[in-house]
Amino acid sequence: MSAPKPVRGSTRPMSTLPKLIFMSRWLQVPLYLGLIVAQGVYVVLFVKEVWHLVSHAFTLDETNIMLVVLGLIDVVMISNLLIMVIVGGYETFVSRLGVEGHPDEPEWLDHVNAGVLKVKLSMALISISSIHLLKTFIDPDQHSQSAVMWQVLIHLAFLLSALIMAWVDRLTTHTHPQHFHIESVAPARAAD
Repeated sequence: MSAPKPVRGSTRPMSTLPKLIFMSRWLQVPLYLGLIVAQGVYVVLFVKEVWHLVSHAFTLDETNIMLVVLGLIDVVMISNLLIMVIVGGYETFVSRLGVEGHPDEPEWLDHVNAGVLKVKLSMALISISSIHLLKTFIDPDQHSQSAVMWQVLIHLAFLLSALIMAWVDRLTTHTHPQHFHIESVAPARAAD
């Protein structure tokens, strides 16, 4: 007979090596703080690009305005990616943030784990790649045919890897809905 698992929240003392290994997760904090600094740099870049757009609004043609706006969207998408990594990564790998019940708590945070975080990050990368690809298609003369082909192939690789990650995550964390249907129907039929 196996020993009962400790109840979550119990304070069983840990030996030195497991304690050291468990505490090593705090080494990631400077990495997340560095990403917050990078987020600040993106805010500065965004303000600079908005200023460029506003100050040149009467001199830019429609294509250039669209390219600047796509650049702004690109910055926002990368910023969203940074937030997902900072908040989701810290919550998943370092410590709980304690934002439960806060009115601004991100909806996705309550069910984030390493698998979900990977899928969300890959979807964000696909969105960013889509913006870059759209910018290339709007102004194709600025790129060689080979560069366009590589951008499309890289985008397809992102898409394929995201689909595979989502599929693997689904296989490892979810049970097929038909399984529940069979279990719930079987006892009722046995009673008949």
